[in-house]
Order: sequence, then C-alpha cells, then structure tokens
Amino acid sequence: MPQNTDTQLMREVQSGETEKLGVLFEKHNKALYNYFLKQTGSQPVSQDLVQDVFYRILKYRHTYRGKGEFRTWMFSIAHHVRIDHYRKHKHKSDTLDIETDVVDSSPDPEETANQQDSIALLHKALLKLSVEKREILLLKNFHHFKYKQIAQITKSSLPAVKTKACRALKELTDEFNKLAEVS
Repeated sequence: MPQNTDTQLMREVQSGETEKLGVLFEKHNKALYNYFLKQTGSQPVSQDLVQDVFYRILKYRHTYRGKGEFRTWMFSIAHHVRIDHYRKHKHKSDTLDIETDVVDSSPDPEETANQQDSIALLHKALLKLSVEKREILLLKNFHHFKYKQIAQITKSSLPAVKTKACRALKELTDEFNKLAEVS
C-alpha cells in the first residue's frame, strides 16, 4: 500500500475521514513541538500549542486548498496560534526550561559538556530576540523552510523576510557572544 502524502491525507480529512488527522499528527507533531518549545521555552505550553494547531486544522479543514505544501499551511496555522498565545499572555515573560539532547558521538566528556553549554547559550540567546525574529530564524534554520515559504507563513513580503532574517541572525550572534562572555 503506497504511503499517503500530506495533501492526500488532508483531502481525506476534508471529506470526513477525520481519523486521518492522527496520521498527520504523528508525522508532524514533533516538528511543531520543537518550533513552539524554541519559541516559548516551556514544554507544557508547547504541548498545548501543538494540540491547538491540530484542533484548528480540523476546525478549518474546509479552508485547505491543496496549493503548495501542506507543511507550509500547517506552519501558517502555527504562526497564528503563536500570535494568539502571545496576545493572551503579554504579561508573562519567556522562561527557558532547557533540556538539551546532545548525541554523544565523541568519547570526550569535556567536549560533550561544551556542546551542551553552547546549545544552552544558543537557546538563551534565541529567547532574547523578539518573537518575530526568533520565529523567522526557527522556520529557516530549524525547520528548513525557504524564504518564500516563510513569507507565506508570516504574511510578509519576500524582501522583508530576507532582511529580518539577516538582522535576526546578527542579533542572535551578538546575544550569544554576550552570554558566552559572561559564562
């Protein structure tokens, strides 16, 4: 039996086979979770936001047109879920509950500890960026979207996304270096 594509699965969800959403969930929930975790720094909030994305996919399944990648449409929904979350929780600041999963490919424990420290600093630096800049970097560098797809997700122009990505990367580098000096 050939494996269904995301578009085929979503078409089946649209036609009433809502159990197919479970297949999409299994395929994409980890990517969404990581996206939200790097945005919020909170595991419980990230889990709730992933659930909200799939709830909205089900609720708004009639709006899916099948043009472009399903993943782009899904992350567009995630973008709006994130915006709604920050609007509701303006008064709460981001906290980082760092849990790094570094694969130990090196027998040197000191090198592994240095890698973990660098990852922790990167996460802290990432949380110092504005939500908008953080999101662009996450979509580009962690989820491997093209600039054109990021523009679609964020409802921005392509030149604006490229400019914001460049500025965000510079700001991330500066923040990382500041944190590294303090450590």
